[in-house]
Amino acid sequence: MDLVLRTVFVFVLILIVTRAVGRRELSSMEPFDLILLVVIGDLVQQGVTQSDYSLTGVSIVIVTMALLTVFTAWLSFRFARLRPVLEGVPVLLVADGRVIEKTLRAERMTVEEIAAEARQQQIGSLDQIAYAVLETSGKISFLPKS
Repeated sequence: MDLVLRTVFVFVLILIVTRAVGRRELSSMEPFDLILLVVIGDLVQQGVTQSDYSLTGVSIVIVTMALLTVFTAWLSFRFARLRPVLEGVPVLLVADGRVIEKTLRAERMTVEEIAAEARQQQIGSLDQIAYAVLETSGKISFLPKS
């Protein structure tokens, strides 16, 4: 039972940390970020299993994590009010070619990042954008002006 409680605690902690870090940072990982995630994964494993390296202990932790993942997906599907907390909401970054500075500050993004993403999608300037939306996945969707 101790392993299950530890796993639940770590799962909730990871959910909170990923929401605090922000979706944009998680979608554009640098090599350092990848190494950091591996280190965090090892620390989480040590914190959850402590010195229990048995197959039973590992199985309990994996099944508990899987069940929690399925449960949060079900909660998000079943209760629309929980969806913003569990999955986030899309955020408008550009409207009619104008950057929304307040949103950029809240998402810790720069105009240069939006311009770079636009160029990757063959959009030459922000003036050509009707809307740019930061999706819950961290990717930016562009709707060009007609």
